[in-house]
Parts: sequence; C-alpha cells; structure tokens
Amino acid sequence: MRLTKTGLTIIYLLSFVFLISGTILFNGCANNKKDTGDDFTPTGDTIADGKKLVAMYCIKCHAEVPTDALNKDVWKFHVLPGMANYVKVSVYGTSYFKKPTDTGGVSLENWQRIQDYYQKVAPKDLPAATPPTPLLNDWAGFTVRKPAEGSLISYTSMVTVNQSTHKIYSSDLLTTKLNEWDENLKPRNVAQLPSPGVDISFIKDDKGADAALVTCIGEYKPMDFPNGKLVKVSLDEKTEITVPTVIASEISRPVQSVSGDFNKDGLTDWVICSQGKKKGAVYLLTQKADHSYTQSSIINKAGAVQARVGDFNNDGWPDLMVLFGSGDEGLWLFLNDQKGGFTSKNLLRFPPVYGSTSFQLIDMNHDGKLDLIYTCGYNFHDTRIFKPYHGLYIFTNQGDWNFKQSYFYPINGCTKAIATDFDGDGDIDIATTAFFADLKNKPGEGFIYFEQDKAMSFKPHAIPVSKYGRWMTMDTISKAKGRPDIVLGNYAIGMSIDAMLRPFWNTKLPLIVLENHNKK
Repeated sequence: MRLTKTGLTIIYLLSFVFLISGTILFNGCANNKKDTGDDFTPTGDTIADGKKLVAMYCIKCHAEVPTDALNKDVWKFHVLPGMANYVKVSVYGTSYFKKPTDTGGVSLENWQRIQDYYQKVAPKDLPAATPPTPLLNDWAGFTVRKPAEGSLISYTSMVTVNQSTHKIYSSDLLTTKLNEWDENLKPRNVAQLPSPGVDISFIKDDKGADAALVTCIGEYKPMDFPNGKLVKVSLDEKTEITVPTVIASEISRPVQSVSGDFNKDGLTDWVICSQGKKKGAVYLLTQKADHSYTQSSIINKAGAVQARVGDFNNDGWPDLMVLFGSGDEGLWLFLNDQKGGFTSKNLLRFPPVYGSTSFQLIDMNHDGKLDLIYTCGYNFHDTRIFKPYHGLYIFTNQGDWNFKQSYFYPINGCTKAIATDFDGDGDIDIATTAFFADLKNKPGEGFIYFEQDKAMSFKPHAIPVSKYGRWMTMDTISKAKGRPDIVLGNYAIGMSIDAMLRPFWNTKLPLIVLENHNKK
C-alpha cells in the first residue's frame, strides 16, 4: 500500500518502536496459571508480608523485578495497575475492585499489602549509573561518509550489508521501500515491501542470482495482528522495482528470520522470531521437495527478539539460541532432537524491565568457548525512565553454556552490540548503539566504540556522530584489506523519553558509514 508523505506520520510515530525488544512489562503474565490457593496469614510486617505475596503471585511467569529497579511512582501508577488484571483484580484509575467474574487470584486486602510493600521499599528516584571508565570523545580512527540528504524525514527500520557484494540495504518505516546503496552511497529502489523491513538474509536463487529474504514486521505497535510476512526479493541489476514473492504470511510482528538445514535433508529451512504481543512464537518453516514450506511452532512464547543458529552441543545437528525481550525475558537454548523438534533449556533469565535487545556469541577471552555479548535497553513501555542497569554486558562461558557476568557498562537505552576486531590488534572490540539514550545530557552514548586495550578491559570512545542522526540499526562492512567499517541507520524522530526534546541531529539522513582507518 502506498503511503503519503505526511498522512500516516503521526500514526507511525505513536506506534513504532515496539519493534526490536518487546512490548510491556507484563506480557509474560498472559499465560499465568490459576492461583494454586496457597494460604497466607498476614504478620503485620509490611516488608515480610509483601515479599511473601510477591513470591506467591508476581513471579510465577517471569523473573522477579527487584523493588529498587523502579521508583515509587512507576510502581504505583504504571506497574501495579498493569499487573492487577493478571491476578484477578480490576482497576479503574488508581482504584481497585473485584468484579463478580474476578474469581480466584489475590484478595483486595492482599493486593493492598503488595502496594504498601512497594511504596515502602521502592526508592523515590533511581540513582544514575556510574560508568567504570569515562567516555572519550574522539574519533578513534574512524571518519564519516554520508549520502545526500533525503526529501523526507528518515525513519530507517533496517540497515544490513551483503558481505559478498559490500552493498548496503535499508528499509524505511514510512515508504516501506527496500533500497540498495552502492559504493558511492547512491540508493536504488529494489522493491516495494508489504510493510517495513526489519531483517534481511542474502541468498542465491535457483539460477544463482543474488536474492534476499526480507522479514517485514507488519504492525509496529504491540498487537497480535498477523500481517507480518517473509518475502523473497530479487537483487539483480534491474531498473524496474521488483515485486516480492511471499514465502510466509499471517505472522504476528516477525522481527528476524534465520536459516539452517534443521532436518539435514539438503534443503534450507527458516526460523522466524514472531515477537507478537501476547501470542508470539518461534516458528520453523521446513522446506519440502517442491520448495514449499510447512510451518510449525518451536515454542509458543511472545517476545522473541533474536535467534542464532549453531551446533551448540557438537552432535552435528543445527540448534538455536533465542533471546526473549519482554515478559519472561532471557536466553533459551533449543537443541535439535534429530526428529524434527527441539528440547529447550533456559540459560539466563532477566527481569522484565531489562528490555533485552540483542546478543552475540564470540570468544572474548580466547579460551575456545563462545562467550555472550548482551545488550538491554528497550525503553518505550510504561516504565519509561532511565534505568542504571541498561547497557552492555559480557557473560563468560564457564563451560556447557553456563554463563557468568564478567563486564558491564551502563548505557541508557542500549539497542545493539557488534563484537569483532575493529582495530586489528588480535582481540575483540565492541560497537554499540543506543536508541533510547539520554539524548539531552549524554548524546554521546548513542554510539560507543569499545576498544579492548587489554584482556577484558575496554576504552570506550563516544564517536562524535550524534549530530548526524539517531541510531536504531547497525551493521558492519567487512573488507578484504583493512578493518571493518560500520553502518548506522537513522530513525530520526519520535519515541524519546524526554518528550520536550527537539532534534539537534540531522533528520533527513537515512544512514552514515563510519570508515575504519585503524592500522594496528
């Protein structure tokens, strides 16, 4: 469907960034089981009674949220009203009551005890995080290359690089075009997508020509409306716009698709992270001999942010790791049972205020085991305050996928991390973006380059690119000679925590390239 320049702008601004990492704190409670009828005898101690009631009613479907993870007002006016429905309590404004149909769940008396508990122990304000190392404001060996400004405000929903051709591909929220950028950063409209593209995988078609499978999200705002699609697009050098071929449809807010031959029949299968709202899933598309697909569910669980394929138990069969970023947040391992299914194991669980956004597996300490690079910082739900636990984490693999946190750097609203050897000295560096950064007071945290100067020690550089855009998406460009460049996609307006903040950055620049001149 063709979109006008301005007609849908306000609608999309209000709805967009429910994209990469979840929707609302309580999505994980949607599948909560009925109360078990555990008896509770109050002691009169606000803290003791509150702790017991929270254990009884509030952590059955996700990790416990520490009382000091949010301030008093957020607990009172946002979190508890949002949670009430899941424990069979009705809410009107800040008043609670039981309807005749509200059977089971928590009593009004115990619900009041839970409220009193949070009001007593939660802080008035959250303290600002103290970084272990101050940011350095320098270029760290990078320079900016940028295309010509566009005529419309940029709402870049995806930037991805085809490493075999070094061409950049992007999509935009309003136009829903798939654009291809050449080495001079001149765009070509490759296809008109059914909805904004948020992920792309590069393949060869039956004739050996370049093609891509694009994940189109459908609805951005959190709703279980199945209009997301996985489509195939030709990338050959045509002048006319390609009409995509639909591979899978009727998917609720898909955000990523990854490939693998999961049944080892010689045909490529696909896994789709359907983030959804309450009814998301991780789907498996199994390719048949006639190249059609059958769809099945690996897990019916909302909030899937990202998946990685690998042989994680060394049995010769491809497995999955999946990060969930809303409700019951955490990292799950899905091992291939060699019979067409998977067995699951939780590796890490995070409180549902973390807003998990990305992960990467890479050997950070050169011990032969893959470690975990993890980011959290989705911050556009009812708990929309800066959170000192958002940022970049490194978890060291202790063996058998048991992870231990070994590094944390606080970054407000951290969105993505890419770890590789950016400076060519043999160790792993990290680049991060933060869409929900503190743009008023700390605009430099929107993009940070972490240079590893010694083992598990990093020198963080705030590359001065905040004036060029607001960075939602990121990828790298590998080079035969030299170090990887970095591509940043600009989603220019909307979803700021500070509603009064006016853009000081370029709003019509779709993307920039950070050229890497490091020569270590």
